[in-house]
Amino acid sequence: MTDSSHHIGFISTRFAGTDGVSLETAKWATVLERLGHQCYYFAGLCDRSADQSQVIPEAFYRHPEIDKLNQQAYSGSWTITKKARQAHPEMAQLHKDFFSIYVRPPQMTRRVNELKEYFKERLYDFARRFELEILIVENALTIPLNLPLGLAITEFIAETGYPTIAHHHDFHWERQRFQVNCVNDYIAAAFPPNLPSIRHVVINTIQSQQLASRYGLTSRVIPNVMDFDSPPPDPDDYTRTVRADLGVADGEYFFLQPTRVIQRKGIEHAIELTRRLDLPARLIISHAAGDEGTDYEQRLREYAQLLNVTVRFEADQVQDQRGLTKDGKKIYTLGDVYPYADLVTYPSSIEGFGNAFLEAVYYRRPILVNNYSIYEVDIKPKGFRAVWFDGFISRETLEMVRHILRNPAEAQGWAEENYQLARRHFSFTVLERRLQSALADCLGQQI
Repeated sequence: MTDSSHHIGFISTRFAGTDGVSLETAKWATVLERLGHQCYYFAGLCDRSADQSQVIPEAFYRHPEIDKLNQQAYSGSWTITKKARQAHPEMAQLHKDFFSIYVRPPQMTRRVNELKEYFKERLYDFARRFELEILIVENALTIPLNLPLGLAITEFIAETGYPTIAHHHDFHWERQRFQVNCVNDYIAAAFPPNLPSIRHVVINTIQSQQLASRYGLTSRVIPNVMDFDSPPPDPDDYTRTVRADLGVADGEYFFLQPTRVIQRKGIEHAIELTRRLDLPARLIISHAAGDEGTDYEQRLREYAQLLNVTVRFEADQVQDQRGLTKDGKKIYTLGDVYPYADLVTYPSSIEGFGNAFLEAVYYRRPILVNNYSIYEVDIKPKGFRAVWFDGFISRETLEMVRHILRNPAEAQGWAEENYQLARRHFSFTVLERRLQSALADCLGQQI
């Protein structure tokens, strides 16, 4: 190693799959390794190399132990409180008016503390094993989905003074489910913590403003990026059957919804658009419901049936790597599918930044986007060309989509303009400059 290269430890609940945190971590690691640093990983789920990773199953936010704590923390239900009172005579003997949905059962406090100490010991092991010099905490000090892990990381940094970059993606105040809870003391202590050796990084301007006003913490904005300096390869022979394999008939437009099936993605808008265009079109949803249940997916299926719209949920055939499904169908990557889409639909109501938007720009596709707050503040002002709508599909929206579908040359012009803008603002080159500055700040160096 040279004096300018360092052992960097990434910490999160998971580094696996296609969630935004895992994807952005991989991009950061790629850039850091290009700069000569060595990267290591601590998580509950991890698909990185075993000789670079320390996997602690309880660190994953969907581990049964953590799931149980989260149900108690954010249930907003009197049922939990009544059960806790019955299970603990020392609580039942107290005045009944003390009990509410904001009161934490004593056994929950004990378990959080036990797991916190366990995690802290594992973090010491992680730091010693890989001789770490810098920590990058990916969202584990941001969204309170693993309370003992966040508390453990905070105490570990407080005890060691490790230079740390806390990379924040989703804050608790951005999600309704965390507003009613019995763990506000934990959230205040560690989500995010205020420690002198931590440098805070957020992914959009609004988060930076909120972090300053709520916690008095300064932060730097490093947006999500893609490698716009290296254009995608041309489609190969393997992908020539994409449209047919995904059920898109000759003469039909192919609309791609490249997101997970969760409520804030606003997929019902894409279904409505497909119905109201009065053009032959098929909507393909590339990802599964993921960790947030299947109720919303069922609602979409019923809504599509109500509107007589053909929607295909193709998570089995669109995955991280090529291959074959159990019944012998081709599996494609998202990169295989993008070039064949006539329109990418991105009708989210809430996004931390907008990975799917950048992906559509990277593959030079026309985009329909809801005017969510971060798009309006951090993306649209840079001059990107897209068909956008403000919360509902209007007649003007329909006309613009029809126009762009019927004028592919103009759509290609938009796509090329978008690509060059993204190369200037959201490329790996931009990320490299900002990471060098953040690391220098952490280490008290000049660049």
